[in-house]
Amino acid sequence: MSLKKVVRIGGACAFLGDSSTSAPQLLAGGDLDYMIFDYLAEVTMMILARVKSRRPDMGYARDFVDIVRDQIGEFAARGVKVITNAGGVNPSACRDVILEIAREAGVTLNVAVVEGDDLTGRLDELRNRGIREMYSGEPWPEHMMIANAYLGARPIAEALAMGADMVLTGRVVDSALTLGPLVHEFGWTDEDFDQLARGSLAGHIIECGAQATGGLFTDWESVPDWAHIGYPVIECHPDGTFVVTKPPETGGLVTPATVGEQLLYEIGDPQAYLLPDAACDFSEVRIESDGENRVRVTGARGRPPTETYKVCAGYHDGFRCVAVLPVIGIDAARKAERQAGAIIERTREMFQQRGFEDYRRVWIEPLGAEASYGGNSRTRLAREVACKIAVEHDRKEALLLFAREVYSPVTSMSPGSTGWFTARPEVSRVVKLFSFLIPKEEVGVRITLNGETREVRTRTGGGFDPASIERPPVPPPPRLEGRTVQVPLVKLAWGRSGDKGDSFNIGLIARKPEFLPYIRAGVSEGAVKDYMAHVFEGAEDPRVERFELPGFQALNFLFHESLGGGGMSSLRLDMLAKGMCQQLLDFMVPLPADFAARHGLAEGEN
Repeated sequence: MSLKKVVRIGGACAFLGDSSTSAPQLLAGGDLDYMIFDYLAEVTMMILARVKSRRPDMGYARDFVDIVRDQIGEFAARGVKVITNAGGVNPSACRDVILEIAREAGVTLNVAVVEGDDLTGRLDELRNRGIREMYSGEPWPEHMMIANAYLGARPIAEALAMGADMVLTGRVVDSALTLGPLVHEFGWTDEDFDQLARGSLAGHIIECGAQATGGLFTDWESVPDWAHIGYPVIECHPDGTFVVTKPPETGGLVTPATVGEQLLYEIGDPQAYLLPDAACDFSEVRIESDGENRVRVTGARGRPPTETYKVCAGYHDGFRCVAVLPVIGIDAARKAERQAGAIIERTREMFQQRGFEDYRRVWIEPLGAEASYGGNSRTRLAREVACKIAVEHDRKEALLLFAREVYSPVTSMSPGSTGWFTARPEVSRVVKLFSFLIPKEEVGVRITLNGETREVRTRTGGGFDPASIERPPVPPPPRLEGRTVQVPLVKLAWGRSGDKGDSFNIGLIARKPEFLPYIRAGVSEGAVKDYMAHVFEGAEDPRVERFELPGFQALNFLFHESLGGGGMSSLRLDMLAKGMCQQLLDFMVPLPADFAARHGLAEGEN
């Protein structure tokens, strides 16, 4: 096999619902070898499983089918191969639809399907093992509906070696969509841990689409032309180092800061980013400008992976209803909260009369009054709010009663209560996430291409040893002598947050290296925990961990038990932690007055 010197891969999709403009943009200006489409968040898997339960021929990402229908001629003409997890919980059905589209278009397309992740048929066997949830320790629940192992990159690489033009998978780790083509093109072995870690980092950077090219960037006003934002392209070299860029004449922005923010997105311990193919260490990664809208990324390191796959399972647990009541006028937030409380009181009394249990959970948020900020809210005097009332109950009939009563205050309670935007709120099942580990040797993986099925030999051995991690030295804090000033963190750092189950992370990058010591000193674990105390409501063991990434002057904070269950289990507005970093960036950091003045940062003097 002739190995390429550079492989170009475009990241066209971040989630089920991303823009359909990405694929034509990347095809026209990306000069690509491959294009990846990442659809499968944990929540998405649960949604697709419910769809398949009603329609056995469904359960895949139909958005992807629409893109293929529109662009199949361009993919063929430009020779761009496609890697995607759009197969969801039914990759074979997705393949059949794609092949029919190709036939109608007169295009020859070799579509490979990677299977083996779906463990749903083994639920009874797994239940009998006494498996517990890997984070909470909870026992195996009743009503388990789905279980999928996160596979790695090797099956994708082998499918390409078999001649696939398109590889459809079910559940794989997001970064494997990029790592698979790189393993194939560069001939990396299962022992090339540094290269595997770097290829995984490349995948992590582009798996969320335009989040690497200015999307969600802290300095959002500096990002041009959101309407035509460019989607990311990586140019990867045989040693695993890569450049991040975007198609010419597109919007967005590619800088060390935009790429660095994406590196920090949804990571925990940056020295133990555990994937099926390698245990990755991103602490010494360097992110440097390589020209306009070009950023070079180097320095990721790898260790042997674990001998287990992580499994994402989901189960039904009761029912939920969410209603939104707008309130306008003086003291709108206080009126809305009192009104919501009255609805809960009234329906609780109705439950008692009918012999129903109490609500399992109630969560009231007057949106527009910074309810998600807890005690840090600055706008309790808002004159216009939309009060969100989210409730859970074991009985569907109890929540149907709530849904019937919830809009009655429009004519009987708060002045300024106004109409609703939708019909009566729906009652839906609560779907919760249950994660556990399974030995790799117990998961068989296979590829089907053009009627041929082949078993894949993946590395099943482990070797990752957490004790082998050497933590970067932490310098002593700087002295704060004489006059000091308080400066908002946003003037010192870029940052981004993301969910990790019932936890979330906030990553911070110092805008200048000389800012980092003061950020580290002021934004301590204890100070952050106190400032963000409202996110830990209901937590049994609230904790904040801080990690160092000296390679690009960054810190990562992990907030344990901080999302009210997380994902589809949470009743909160920000269940995916998209705004948590925005909250922390208001935190005030003390600086020496003369230092602040030299950098134009002076705010309030102490």
